[in-house]
Amino acid sequence: PSFGFLFDIDGVLVRGRTPIPAARTAFQKLVNPQGQFLVPVVFVTNAGDCLRQKKADQLSHLLGIPISQDQVMMSHSPLRMFKRYHEKCVLVSGQGPLLDIAQDLGFCQPITIDTLREKRPLLDAVDHDRRPSVLVSGDFCFKPLSVVLFGEPVRWETSLQLIIDVLLTSGYPGNPYGQENYPHIPVLACNMDLMWVAEAQSPRFGHGTFMVCLENIYKKITGKDLKYEALVGKPSRLTYQYAEHLIRAQALQRSWEQPIQTLYAVGDNLMTDVYGANLWENELASAAAAHCRSVLVCTGVYSPHSEVPLPARDSVTENVFHGHRDFTFEPGLVEPDHIVPDVDAAVDLVFQLENFAP
Repeated sequence: PSFGFLFDIDGVLVRGRTPIPAARTAFQKLVNPQGQFLVPVVFVTNAGDCLRQKKADQLSHLLGIPISQDQVMMSHSPLRMFKRYHEKCVLVSGQGPLLDIAQDLGFCQPITIDTLREKRPLLDAVDHDRRPSVLVSGDFCFKPLSVVLFGEPVRWETSLQLIIDVLLTSGYPGNPYGQENYPHIPVLACNMDLMWVAEAQSPRFGHGTFMVCLENIYKKITGKDLKYEALVGKPSRLTYQYAEHLIRAQALQRSWEQPIQTLYAVGDNLMTDVYGANLWENELASAAAAHCRSVLVCTGVYSPHSEVPLPARDSVTENVFHGHRDFTFEPGLVEPDHIVPDVDAAVDLVFQLENFAP
């Protein structure tokens, strides 16, 4: 094969915990009778609440074929490359086994929001029932030198409060806020999705919504913009660069000698899957190395009845731009190369375009 697939998961293969029927059919076409893939495949998800192996196990069960963790890319996977932060104490926010995730990525001294709250119980005061009955200040020997946002947390008021505390005190939460703490300590964020789809009829808040809250609270308090040292997960170029590396590694492992010329990014979200694929296509085209084609399915966030998003200032009657604040809106970046009903149709289309007969 001279091509590979980048598959989104939520809205393409599943809705919440419910498999999309077309998924199993599609993947039976992608493997031989021994369960080996006929083309290189990487699952690129903006989820960040588990380790790659767990997601691979879930996908294996869902699709009925063996998936390895080397085929799975979580939103936080590119943080493996940010080695300059790995030795430092970092405050991590999100859900799932946060310490395991952070350590798997290479972070040696992660501390969670829950640990910080336990050590500084006076800081979390929104929920009256959770305020400490005895006013004591716990022993706290950590000094977070950066903040890593893995995904949306559960108790937003706690995470928003404590992250702001760390940013406005340069890593000394509990101290008075300092006006000189700008630029603040580095913030690395994974997954900018404003919304995603589960079993509900309408999309649900994603980590991008939490980031909007954090950015606006920070600016309201300080008058300055919250700055990100890194934004990873779709649609960032870094994420697609890393995914392409995994695709080529698979081809090398299988001793496929024909160079991979085209990546097909199959997703359900204009603002992440299509935007990111088109952004990476521009990067690849300038290097004349390969191509990245976007294939949009209609089983998730995207509705074929909705119009292409435009910034609110252009027209109040159009949908607004749901991408992250730090990404500019260009109409061409949210135009998919192909629109198909579901992932099974996406696989059929690509085989047809590539004249590939399994």
